[in-house]
Amino acid sequence: MAPSRDRNVRLGESDQGKSKKSPKTEINSKVDLVLESRKHANAVFDILEYLQAEKEDEVVCAVNACNKMFCALLERGDLFIGQLPKEEETLVTANYSAEEKYKMWMRHRYNSCVEQLQDLMIHEAYRVRECALCTLMKLVEKEGKAPLIAVDWDEHYNFPREHLKSVVERLLSKEEDMSLLISRFQEFLDFEDVRYYVMGFVTENVAKVMQKTKEAVPLYQNNVFTLMTNITMPSQQTDLVNFLVKQEAKHEDWKAAKLKDHRRVFERMWLGFLKYKLPSGMYKKVLVILHDSILPHMSKPALMIDFLTAAYDVGGAISLLALNGLFVLIHEHNLDYPDFYKKLYSLLEPSIFHVKYRARFFHLANLFLSSSHLPVYLVAAFVKRLSRLALTAPPAALLMIIPFICNLIRRHPSCRVLIHRPSAAEATCEDPYVMEETDPVLCHAMESSLWELQTLQKHYHPDVAKAAAVINKPLSELEDDLNEVLELSAYEIFERDLKAKAGPVPLEFEPAKELLNRPGEVVGQHFTLE
Repeated sequence: MAPSRDRNVRLGESDQGKSKKSPKTEINSKVDLVLESRKHANAVFDILEYLQAEKEDEVVCAVNACNKMFCALLERGDLFIGQLPKEEETLVTANYSAEEKYKMWMRHRYNSCVEQLQDLMIHEAYRVRECALCTLMKLVEKEGKAPLIAVDWDEHYNFPREHLKSVVERLLSKEEDMSLLISRFQEFLDFEDVRYYVMGFVTENVAKVMQKTKEAVPLYQNNVFTLMTNITMPSQQTDLVNFLVKQEAKHEDWKAAKLKDHRRVFERMWLGFLKYKLPSGMYKKVLVILHDSILPHMSKPALMIDFLTAAYDVGGAISLLALNGLFVLIHEHNLDYPDFYKKLYSLLEPSIFHVKYRARFFHLANLFLSSSHLPVYLVAAFVKRLSRLALTAPPAALLMIIPFICNLIRRHPSCRVLIHRPSAAEATCEDPYVMEETDPVLCHAMESSLWELQTLQKHYHPDVAKAAAVINKPLSELEDDLNEVLELSAYEIFERDLKAKAGPVPLEFEPAKELLNRPGEVVGQHFTLE
């Protein structure tokens, strides 16, 4: 917190008189006095004092006043430029002129204002937080145009990094949930230079905070994750056109203007965040966006393999979500992942039909098993395991699993032996398939048959029974479209059944036994309810 009014060194001996005007009118009038003449410079203390007011409206008015006042002073060059001496030293040293003393004094007031605005970013009122954040970023912009650091060469790139770094540190609070304010900060992340420096500051901050603890820090890591996910990376060099601070030096030599440097710092930021222990729910949040929002913008996506394999070994829904990232690395970056299909096979458990990410899992499994170069025994193992799991699956899942199994058999005709095995009539009734075996090589799937699908032909739901009956005829060469049934729910099936129009219902039927009835007999009647 900035020093109180009594601890600040006043310029001159006169004090500003108290006014009976409303706070807003008084604050605005004092801003006008400060900008009008230097003899009213002490009015700055009264404006800064309102930043600590109890009423929300007064604080917001004071923040807006500081925005107007110091932006104007920065543009006029009324703040000291260079290494700022201590405030007491400037008043007792005769080496400085009156002009220099005024600028040094006003520079100290500016620093005090910035500190108070940073503290207001965790104010209890969101309106105050938002106003303080926007004012600080406006001062970053003005300070970039009128830098307070003396430079010795013309090709220097001016950006108030320390000022922005302090803002990022407040956003990454360990005690407060800053997600709402971070969402407001997203507007400034659209600027290329702001985004570039923010990513670097996040990397430094995470390393400093997380190295001190071996456990997860949920609130802090949630703030970090929220900030990182609000960063939208450009996809081409020509997209880097929007800068908060315009540079006088050669634009193409500035790191913040190079896409490869953006990707490098983006990669360091995510790798630095993911190498530490995450809260349990954070794994899912990261894996959901990994393949779309993170991997495409990394210069070396293969560096994510450690995180993905660790997540894949966790089990459950986290393993399912890790498949997306692994698929990108295997398919697009030629990653060699040993025992991948063995681990994919082990994920096929009864719970797979009830998880939130069921549709995504089977979409990816369909992609993984689409290659015609897979060994027959491997495909047969997946077909058999899915058939066995189908015995206890809900109808919504069965309407997806049965076409899935049929598609696998269509792609690999050698698996048709599971449907039609002439020697099955002479074999024993014991199924040689070992459901408990986690290795598809050793489960003996090719020696078995799909008696489970035949069993499902007597399922209580007519749609399931009809779908399972497809194996009674030769399978067509055209594969079934799974997109329509991947996200099918029990509610949708119920609604579809209710909307289905029933045909005529027979009430009584007595078939005629002879073509021509004998005299006195009645011809069979067929009554229907239309």
